[in-house]
Amino acid sequence: MTRFSANLGFLWNDRPLPDAIRAAKSAGFDAVECHWPYDIPAAEVAAALSETGLSMLGLNTRRGDVAAGDNGLSALVGRENEAREAIDEALDYARQTGTGKVHVMAGFAQGEAAHACFISALRYACDTAAPLGISILIEPLNHYDAPGYFLSTTTQAQQIIAEVDRPNLNLMFDCYHVQLMEGDLSHRLEKLMPLIGHIQFASVPDRGPPDGGEINYAHIFDVVSRLGFNAPLGAEYKSTQKTDETLGWMTELRA
Repeated sequence: MTRFSANLGFLWNDRPLPDAIRAAKSAGFDAVECHWPYDIPAAEVAAALSETGLSMLGLNTRRGDVAAGDNGLSALVGRENEAREAIDEALDYARQTGTGKVHVMAGFAQGEAAHACFISALRYACDTAAPLGISILIEPLNHYDAPGYFLSTTTQAQQIIAEVDRPNLNLMFDCYHVQLMEGDLSHRLEKLMPLIGHIQFASVPDRGPPDGGEINYAHIFDVVSRLGFNAPLGAEYKSTQKTDETLGWMTELRA
């Protein structure tokens, strides 16, 4: 049976994170994940996870100065110290909450210097995370939602993972982003499965619940299952409705 994780960056994001965790449990999710939980003390999140029996699968490093347009720091030349501080903060929060994966955000950058900066940051992240039993994730973002983001395709991610050469660096395969940039999800999943540490989903092109749009998620989830990936899949979608009103897809796609 397919298992699902609620991404609380989008789902139930109208309430404090501990309450969102409780809502995800009540709705039947098997796990949770989040974006930037740092305004909530880690102890409160850990208590809600313990209360519900849910695990937190992943969280992101801080974006930086959001008001100034930052969307990650780790590929930004000249801001290496900030990037390492964000990595340290994320790993400490993950340690306190039992979170197994940290997504290191690259940011808006281009060129060889940015590439070298990102590689260095990822090696630092992986080496720091390894003694904690934490994996590092990188995620390609599409050019429609995040124009200029350093990492935009799975091909680029595959090359970076090979260059960093650390066993605890994996790909976050977000079906929404990959479909918009590259398509051919079934074959890409099959090719990249050895590198994949987490899978997320939403409808395309509107990033809504997965029961509409151009992707047949019943088929995609069958492919994922056939390939032996059995961790919860991350529901990371937006909706104009309240989250509880959008969950009809769970029964159909859980088969």
